Amino acid sequence: MNTHPTPQRCRIVLIAPPAASADQLARRLADALSGGDVASVLVPGYDADENLFQAIAEAAVPVIQKAGAAAIIVGNTQIAGRVKADGLHFEGAVADVAGNVERFSPKMIVGTGNIKNRHTALEIGEAQPDYVLFGKIGADTKPEAHPRNLELADWWASMVEIPCIVQAGNSLESIPDAAMTGAEFIALGAAVFDAEDTAAAVREANRLLDEHAPRFEE
Repeated sequence: MNTHPTPQRCRIVLIAPPAASADQLARRLADALSGGDVASVLVPGYDADENLFQAIAEAAVPVIQKAGAAAIIVGNTQIAGRVKADGLHFEGAVADVAGNVERFSPKMIVGTGNIKNRHTALEIGEAQPDYVLFGKIGADTKPEAHPRNLELADWWASMVEIPCIVQAGNSLESIPDAAMTGAEFIALGAAVFDAEDTAAAVREANRLLDEHAPRFEE
């Protein structure tokens, strides 16, 4: 008899790359999203000023939503509201995360990330965000996933109901280790957007997730 819940197959969360223009990012996102199943896309502003970030968000959100994914703006509550994004990703002090959850949920998806230890994770969990990301946007600079992110995701997924996203490395070969943590989602940035063919990278990522979906033995 299987005493464990049947694990859900891990899904992709894309982290949009920096862009020189709104049109450029919209094209790159459309190409990537044509490659298959993506649950959501996080859109950071990076070093863009307010006007450019607004333009980027205005161009990106409809492309993401048309593909059936949730568009989540990183770090700017005003822009998230203006462009009718599906969600807001906010990193900061626990009290600030809790304040955003209280202010915007359930109207919007509210998540957070860059969590470096179990204590902070549990404190943030008490605020009841819609998800937590184990990883830091833009930190996928090595082929493998960061061991700390894998450890935290494995621990969290085994005991907390709030969904988690685990950040992969900049190689698609890091997907199996990330998927085996039991995390509901896997964040892919450079592994997709540094690829010559982003749609093919998303297709391969989904193939790997199908192949390596965790299964409990009977």
